[in-house]
Amino acid sequence: QVQLVESGGGLVQPGGSLRLSCAASVSIFRFNLMGWYRQAPGKERELVADISPIEIIRYGDSVKGRFTISTDSGKNSVYLQMNSLKPEDTAVYYCNAKIDHPRTDSWGQGTQVTVSS
Repeated sequence: QVQLVESGGGLVQPGGSLRLSCAASVSIFRFNLMGWYRQAPGKERELVADISPIEIIRYGDSVKGRFTISTDSGKNSVYLQMNSLKPEDTAVYYCNAKIDHPRTDSWGQGTQVTVSS
């Protein structure tokens, strides 16, 4: 059973930065894809960014140029550096890890990010 533990959320002013961390209970080399999703109140969960083992990266349109996803295999972790934060970035952010065989889709417990003055 894969466990993912997020940290780094909080309250930040518009224009500020935060860095989210997600530590996996197993080697990240086991995953076919790792990423971050977010869900704002009353909205569906959406992709923020994901990264493959060969570092193919996708970003959601609303975060391109502001957010950066990265991994550290030595720490079995994935990170999300968030810059130029906007109030519309306010959401619960979830870490996700996917394995193709057997099909496994693991989620962290979520961390709240609030962007407000």
